[in-house]
Amino acid sequence: MRILGIDFGDKSIGLAVSDQLLLTAQSLGRYRTVNEEEDKKFFKKLVNEYRVGEIVIGLPLRMDGSPGTRVEKTKEFAIWLGTTLDLPIIFWDERLTTQQAFKILHKHKMDGRKKKKLKDQVSATIILSSYLESRQVKSHGP
Repeated sequence: MRILGIDFGDKSIGLAVSDQLLLTAQSLGRYRTVNEEEDKKFFKKLVNEYRVGEIVIGLPLRMDGSPGTRVEKTKEFAIWLGTTLDLPIIFWDERLTTQQAFKILHKHKMDGRKKKKLKDQVSATIILSSYLESRQVKSHGP
């Protein structure tokens, strides 16, 4: 089993997947939504190809922890995806992931357009990585 990480956006969705040991996250790029039928096909194929058993979706909270303006759309997408794929959905706090993604991309000296293209997939990788790290801490406990 693997875990799929998602950074949800209106037009594009950043994607990352864990390794089979659930230790690391690798970027899968980004997906630009088409329509409900095509989106279903895409996600079903992705889940089958990588044998995904769980999905982590970044939840856009404000800095004070209250729901951001995108929380409702993200939750609607998560409900649709969970129902479509019959898989558990876990929400993960994504505060500051976009800024972290831009910092990472800036270190690689990319121009602004390329940074914008890559930020979603880097954000998804950061979201999934932090979720995987939290699982490892819990399993190894104090």
